[in-house]
Amino acid sequence: MSGDEPLTVIEPRRGWVTIDWRELLHYRDLFYFLIKRDVTVRYKQTVLGVLWAILQPTAYMLVFSIFFGRLARIPSDGFPYPVFLYAALLPWTLFASSVGQSANSVIGSSALITKVYFPRLIIPLASVGAALIDFAVASSVLLVMLLYYPVAPGWGLLWLPLLVAGTVMTALGVGMLIAALNVAYRDFRYIVPFMIQLWLFLTPVIYPVSVVPPGWRWLLSFNPMTGLIGGYRAALLGQPMPWTALGVSLVIGVVIFIAGAFYFQSTERTFADVV
Repeated sequence: MSGDEPLTVIEPRRGWVTIDWRELLHYRDLFYFLIKRDVTVRYKQTVLGVLWAILQPTAYMLVFSIFFGRLARIPSDGFPYPVFLYAALLPWTLFASSVGQSANSVIGSSALITKVYFPRLIIPLASVGAALIDFAVASSVLLVMLLYYPVAPGWGLLWLPLLVAGTVMTALGVGMLIAALNVAYRDFRYIVPFMIQLWLFLTPVIYPVSVVPPGWRWLLSFNPMTGLIGGYRAALLGQPMPWTALGVSLVIGVVIFIAGAFYFQSTERTFADVV
């Protein structure tokens, strides 16, 4: 080998750890490949294929509509309960799927991590990217429901990119934090499904915020998905946008994202040794 060839030395960053967006952009081809891999593996050798992305939230919508809409008579702010539910269930599925997949993404990519260097943050990012594809496919059901009932969204749809970005940011923050913890403590693979199920009932997805006693509603503000779910319902159903709750949720989401990114990148140097 010629001695004139450039030598690249990879060293861990010191001090305050920040996301190197330029490096992530440099590895964008790997990012796209991992998204394609995750989607392909998930639906490989299945009869319905990508239609499973529609079946899961639709099945939840049907079951919840029967038990909570018809039997429990939970109010739905004057809207048909199925569309009221699905408008929140759709972003919740994006959040839950992103957290669940990114939390186990580092462990699932152990063979790749131990063989070659690349920014490890790409792994949970790709998991969230795959969940976004499912979200886009499942959104077709909501469009049909809005036409069937019918419900006019209005100009609130313009805020959907902000709401999706807030959901992805929050989910990625939680996912990065748990993914790093999962490398050192494998108990988290069992904790995450239970945590997501519990989180669902602590979020106004099945019920509106109005059913919560006024003295307890302040607790919902600590849940970053509360304002985001309210924002989705407002955007999709033509309701007034809950700016205060949405602003609080976005601030908490930013804090979670920063904390998750900091912990992930401060521990990623040990992934290849532990995983």
